[in-house]
Amino acid sequence: MAVAALRARRTAALTALRQLRGLAKNTWETQKGNGGRWSTARPAASAVGSTIRATATRGFAASAAGDGPGRIPLAWWMGGCSAWVFSMVVLGGVTRLTRSGLSMTDWKFTGETPPRTQEEWEVEFAKYKRSPEYMKVNSTMTLEEFKFIYWMEYAHRMWGRVLGLVFAVPCTYFAYKGYINGVLGKRLALLFAMGGGQGLVGWWMVKSGLEEDLLVQHEVPRVSPYRLAAHLTSAFAIYSILAWTTLNLAFPQPVIESISQSSKQALLKVRSMVIPLSALVGVTAISGAFVAGLDAGHAYNTFPLMEGNLVPSGYFQLSPFWKNLFEDTASVQFNHRALAMTTLGAITAFAWRTRTLPLPPSTRKLVYAVVAMAYVQVTLGVSTLLTYVPVSLGSAHQTGALALFTLMLGLLHSARRSPSAILSTSPLRVSSSFARKATA
Repeated sequence: MAVAALRARRTAALTALRQLRGLAKNTWETQKGNGGRWSTARPAASAVGSTIRATATRGFAASAAGDGPGRIPLAWWMGGCSAWVFSMVVLGGVTRLTRSGLSMTDWKFTGETPPRTQEEWEVEFAKYKRSPEYMKVNSTMTLEEFKFIYWMEYAHRMWGRVLGLVFAVPCTYFAYKGYINGVLGKRLALLFAMGGGQGLVGWWMVKSGLEEDLLVQHEVPRVSPYRLAAHLTSAFAIYSILAWTTLNLAFPQPVIESISQSSKQALLKVRSMVIPLSALVGVTAISGAFVAGLDAGHAYNTFPLMEGNLVPSGYFQLSPFWKNLFEDTASVQFNHRALAMTTLGAITAFAWRTRTLPLPPSTRKLVYAVVAMAYVQVTLGVSTLLTYVPVSLGSAHQTGALALFTLMLGLLHSARRSPSAILSTSPLRVSSSFARKATA
């Protein structure tokens, strides 16, 4: 338990005892003034218990607010890790868009040593020449061209491994200092395991593009869209936990505890709408992984129609039908378009419905930011499609998806109902019966 939490508990207990002594004295005076009858003194005894409970709760609220020395460093650390994962997602998108992801044909958990000499580069290039991508697409590639895609993939892998150190070393220090309680410790252990697993999922994805028997039948060898979606989903999950933990540490007390009753009701309405909206944003982003996995952005490069039709002629042509959701180019792109426009419409309707609600200023700003980012993201998506997916716009579109998701997390966090347990323990509770016995 953190030192600050222990101090808050001691302060709360001492304050409660002082209140108990004062109210017990008043209760005794009341009893004497009524000829020894306790019937009229019982309400005062009940008040003792209520006062103690309120005092103890306030003491632990101060602990939850993170007045100790550990909260700010923890928040900066978690925020830095969140930003690191954000950059990992962006770098991963650039690696995919430059078709660099299949340049390294092996993987080691501890990391690969890059080539240093001309001979080592020739050996590495020879490995790549045996891959389906080289034989079917890049048979004219030179060694210098290979070096570019190799360094892109190497940077993506090593950026993730360095993140492991950025996470583990400060975590060890903060645990030694006593800043991490049981709740936060379990969350950090989960994040560490998920981070290690993400590397394995990444290699599992890449492997699907290196072996002929694992390749989805296309002209251009590419990784499995299922594994690509799994890799992106895992990254989003890690980022979500990191970002939420950062917000808990930076803003431990919910906004709802310090606003008027009407604003509280408005904030609860917002929360009920933001939860499904956040899920819709997440599903739309993951559907984009299937668009990327199938290179579906290079087909039907018109908007809003596809081959002159609102619904493309090849929509849902595969059997069984569920494969159309994940393996058919026309269906996958149409579904992503439909989800994107549904998300934009839902966010617009949400903003319109909440325009008259008495929301706190911080929540109102987040609503505006979400609406603005939603329109920016749809604009980026349409521009990327119409220009045949250039690297700059494609990476900006993927970045926009995570930025919009981040704003949704922030909006949901601002409307939460209870403080986080990562900086506090359960508040001390004193019953009314104990208070009555103490005054007897």
